[in-house]
Amino acid sequence: MMSDTLRLAVAVLGNAASVSLYAAPMVTFRRVIRKKSTEEFSCIPYIIGLLNCLLFTWYGLPVVSYKWENFPLVTVNGVGIALELSYVLIYFWYSSPKGKMKVALITTPVLVVFCITAAVSAFCLHDSPHRKLLVGSIGLGVSVALYGSPLVAMKKVIETKSVEFMPLPLSLCAFSASVFWLAYGILVRDIFVAGPSVIGTPLSIVQLVVYFKYRKERVVEEPKIEDLEKGGLELEKVVMVEVDLEKVEKIVTNCEQC
Repeated sequence: MMSDTLRLAVAVLGNAASVSLYAAPMVTFRRVIRKKSTEEFSCIPYIIGLLNCLLFTWYGLPVVSYKWENFPLVTVNGVGIALELSYVLIYFWYSSPKGKMKVALITTPVLVVFCITAAVSAFCLHDSPHRKLLVGSIGLGVSVALYGSPLVAMKKVIETKSVEFMPLPLSLCAFSASVFWLAYGILVRDIFVAGPSVIGTPLSIVQLVVYFKYRKERVVEEPKIEDLEKGGLELEKVVMVEVDLEKVEKIVTNCEQC
């Protein structure tokens, strides 16, 4: 009874962390919509995230798992499908023609992989253990790629020494979700649930370390005394020139009157 309560508590926390992870890019996409441009943001994490949610929703359904033993996976990844799909569509809409081509070239094989996996597991395999082995193995590989996809953003951060395109909320949510699902997978003794987080947890830690290393605080430099004195001298020269011009204008005016 105690173990069931603990599993439920960890599952709820894992769901909350994962929903926060899926919702974190909303900040990024508000910026994309406001600027009507995808700028330097990458579409890869969102497309891989969509495939990951599709696979683990399928894994949690009674078609693959035994009854509803993995119901928490269905709830959180169902929400993830809706959010990740919306991110991909927004990215596609506001990207350049070249960017649209890239999204299409990556998304098409992703959907094909899911459809083939679902069809084979449903019609070619006839028991839950074999179906879980197939879908779970593919899901495990995709999850590792999902946790590794921020490496693209980390490379950008290291090259530019700026964290502008690697939002902190996304990194924090990834770390929290990986920790909770690692704990849940251990409790239910499911390698395909815990496996992705074995890779995801250290990668999330590295991502946070990179963020805090390259985070720059805006420092407003105080003007130096020498610069103030130089500026004062320049201003004085301008005033003297203006005074001289006024004198010249008065002389010209007097001459014309004469």
